[in-house]
Amino acid sequence: MAARVLGAHGTAWAGGLLRQTTPSSLLPGLRRVTSSNNRPREDSWLKSLFVRKVDPRKDAHSNLLAKKETSSLYKLQFHNVKPECLEAYNKICQEVLPKIHEDKHYPCTLVGTWNTWYGEQDQAVHLWRYEGGYPALTEVMNKLRGNQPKEFLEFRKARSNMLLSRKNQLLLEFSFWNEPVPRSGPHIYELRSYQLRPGTMIEWGNYWARAIRFRQDSNEAVGGFFSQIGQLYMVHHLWAYKDLQTREDIRNAAWHKHGWEELVYYTVPLIQEMESRIMIPLKTSPLQ
Repeated sequence: MAARVLGAHGTAWAGGLLRQTTPSSLLPGLRRVTSSNNRPREDSWLKSLFVRKVDPRKDAHSNLLAKKETSSLYKLQFHNVKPECLEAYNKICQEVLPKIHEDKHYPCTLVGTWNTWYGEQDQAVHLWRYEGGYPALTEVMNKLRGNQPKEFLEFRKARSNMLLSRKNQLLLEFSFWNEPVPRSGPHIYELRSYQLRPGTMIEWGNYWARAIRFRQDSNEAVGGFFSQIGQLYMVHHLWAYKDLQTREDIRNAAWHKHGWEELVYYTVPLIQEMESRIMIPLKTSPLQ
């Protein structure tokens, strides 16, 4: 027969098993104490599953990633045009946008203007640079609104009748990417857009600061940007190629360089969505 020993609080060992003999009147209080003692431990364990630990930083991500020597702000515009209006839309853009680009009263520069070839169809993409950051952007907006030339008013009215939808983003450029400067053509351009997981922009920047050196041999790297206003945690890489076959050859060659596959391996998990657009520059685009 198994030994039976009674503990100080009415707890008995019987056959090696713990059996509760405490009077039922004391059980509610003990349950409350036990539950209260275990809850902080359970809460802590649950939080550890869902809370991502982030190293403390003393500066905004944009200040850590953006170019220090310039204070340029970029605006990326996407215009979805009615299919029957694309030719007319391109015509008025090529007449009006270069005039704003060349006017010294507007502290902005047209970096490039394209039609999407492969990707979303009947789409125009424009990239502007504002020298001087947000004050320059505000100055341009105020001048265009307050003292708009008749030609620009007519352009906006005509354009509004041609569009299905439009959106824009304000961007900064990564410190380690090439400065987007005019280039002669002909080229096709690829805009690769990445929606990152929130909180991973610094990681992305750290990896691509090394990865970009693998993609400089053929001068294909045009510019790299990350969003500040609009859709957040968006990254855009802009590339130039002679044609689609050259693009394929250059991209395949990167995989033969030691270290490229490791950087791809670590950056892919940071991405939620990605998109590639192949674009053709308009005749008046500084990037040809």
